[in-house]
Amino acid sequence: MCVVVHVPAYAPSFLPEILGRAGPLPVSTPRQGEPLLPGRIYCAPPDHHLLVEEGRFSVTRGPKENRLRPAVDALFRSAAYSEGPNVIGVVLSGLLDDGTSGLWTIKHFGGTTVVQDPGDAEYNSMPKSAADQVDIDHTVTARDLAGLLVRLVAGPVPAYGEVQEDDRRRVASEVSIASSAHAFRKGVMEFGKVTPQTCPECGGILVQIREGGLTRYRCHTGHAYSGDALLVSVTEQIENKLWTTMRALEEASMLLESTGQELAASGNTRLAGEYLQKAQQMEVRTRQIFQNIVEDQALSGGYLAHGTEPPAEG
Repeated sequence: MCVVVHVPAYAPSFLPEILGRAGPLPVSTPRQGEPLLPGRIYCAPPDHHLLVEEGRFSVTRGPKENRLRPAVDALFRSAAYSEGPNVIGVVLSGLLDDGTSGLWTIKHFGGTTVVQDPGDAEYNSMPKSAADQVDIDHTVTARDLAGLLVRLVAGPVPAYGEVQEDDRRRVASEVSIASSAHAFRKGVMEFGKVTPQTCPECGGILVQIREGGLTRYRCHTGHAYSGDALLVSVTEQIENKLWTTMRALEEASMLLESTGQELAASGNTRLAGEYLQKAQQMEVRTRQIFQNIVEDQALSGGYLAHGTEPPAEG
């Protein structure tokens, strides 16, 4: 069992200790190249993607996905490509729409999809997004999840049809990008339509990727975004640029005021008045921009659907 929890890169993860105290299975953070063994729980380390490749772990610092590393979508995608119908993907409580794309890939490659009942989740955005976008096999409460997984693991591996070669090739490239970057060299520009949007992280060109009814984006350096994560990032960029503009106006206002006071002290009252008047005009514009920042809302699909402002992280 592989577990990804989105934690900040600078924060230690105590998840292995917590899960180790909660049950009989041994829990660890895997090392690069370590084989997957049955009857164990593996937790992704902070600031590293946890990938499954041919029965072994790849622990990497590849490009962030949805502004996160580790990213659950990267784990899901790699497991689906490597293990096909042997994979069971589970999306639990969380913010925004992380996990939806990866769960779609698991289903597309013949695996089994599970989400926590959104009504049972503390934060229902992640399971609700997955349920809306993916053909889900099982929806359960947290209390019933363990029993379901025991039954699924003991049951037969589901039959599935062949995956189209274009999808296999793209998913293989995306797993490789999460492992070692070099997205441009690995054909990211062929994944879909080139868009006018640019990557909020690096400014690179964004390519639109279609997965069933789901749309997401990846830049030519490798960063990946769902539609929601990109929208949140873009609105944050707007706020950051407004703060930068406000700082520049305040600096100009202070310089005009200081220069006007010096001119007044030297007896040049006419020119001093012009400088001080310009300083006041700058101050008015600064207040207007500050008001725009205060009234601005961070946008996401959840906010637009329900009118509630989401937290910034998924």
